[in-house]
Amino acid sequence: MTENEISLEAVNAAIKGSDVFCKFMSANDSGESGAHQVGFLISISAKAMFFTDMEMQNNPILKKPVRVSWQNGQLTTDSVITWYASKHELRLTKFGRNFPFIRPEYTGALFVLVKNTEEDYSAYILNTDEDIQQFLDAFGLTPAETNRLISFEKINPEMREKAEIEDFIQNLHSEFPSSEEMSEEARLLTYVMNIRTQELIKTDPDKLLLEWTDEEYRLFRAIERARYGDIVAKGFTSVDEFVMMANKVLNRRKSRAGKSLEHHLAAIFDGNNIQYTAQAVTEGNKRPDFLFPSEEAYNDMTFAVEKLCSLAAKTTCKDRWRQVLNEADRLRDQNKYLCTMQQGISAAQMDEMQAEKVILVVPKEYIRTYPADRQDRIWTISKFVGYIREIEDL
Repeated sequence: MTENEISLEAVNAAIKGSDVFCKFMSANDSGESGAHQVGFLISISAKAMFFTDMEMQNNPILKKPVRVSWQNGQLTTDSVITWYASKHELRLTKFGRNFPFIRPEYTGALFVLVKNTEEDYSAYILNTDEDIQQFLDAFGLTPAETNRLISFEKINPEMREKAEIEDFIQNLHSEFPSSEEMSEEARLLTYVMNIRTQELIKTDPDKLLLEWTDEEYRLFRAIERARYGDIVAKGFTSVDEFVMMANKVLNRRKSRAGKSLEHHLAAIFDGNNIQYTAQAVTEGNKRPDFLFPSEEAYNDMTFAVEKLCSLAAKTTCKDRWRQVLNEADRLRDQNKYLCTMQQGISAAQMDEMQAEKVILVVPKEYIRTYPADRQDRIWTISKFVGYIREIEDL
């Protein structure tokens, strides 16, 4: 593992850990000063990583055995954290023979300690300017802000996203996750990056849908690179081999894109407590993507047609929009709703849609890509959600 990889592993471990402390190693820490100090001195500001206030008040000398994995598992030590009340000091000690990091050349290195559990910790020694700066930049730290616990409020969002994606890929049990798993992970990543995304489900679902879609694309591409990057870099022995790989990649992309919109819309409806059936079966085994409030209500001939609604979800719809016209016979004379990520359709096509009572439902930001004199026909995701709530209350 290269030094640069160690730095990235330190960032990833820090993001996943419950508490993180970092400091520049002093001459005493590295043994260069020749002092009798043993181990790493840890700032009292990091005491919560190891002991409670009550434990420290009642014990003048307090010891806690910890298992420490160094440099991402290159070395493991059964070490001890000790609290000396008389010196008002915390120290990490006991590393065994031939421990490689207490040496003069590590003076000035960045020592990173991550708490994983009460007994298990990870430690990293970053000893080049590039590695140190990479770690500090990931958390928005200056050198003056070390020797203390790291505040995760300052974390670099791009580094957090990268670490979360890498963690997801490493824990995959298949070559590729299902489209449903992919969409769900994208939504989770968006929430990790910005806790306010939960609010947006109700206040601005249009914006949230675009964020989820963008995040899923980044996740998908990261998995592609992890699965196929080395194969592509090595080249192909024949044209047939290249075509087979290209078709495999393209077919998976098409399959993912087709289902992604449905999954995210379902999450928006769930977040707004809207009743629906996905892929309900209607006459002739037709399957509208969403039927409101349910398949049971649709099949109940005593249930008012005015309280029923169907929604189709199509990533693009320049030519396929007519497929939605006959998906639910009971709604033949009602408006048909079509949610799409298509950016722009001709005025003539929009007129055809209006004649067939098809209403486009589009993320608010995309409406500006449609003919200006017909934009008022288009509904936002938010408007559609509001409409479903209205008919639920009829």
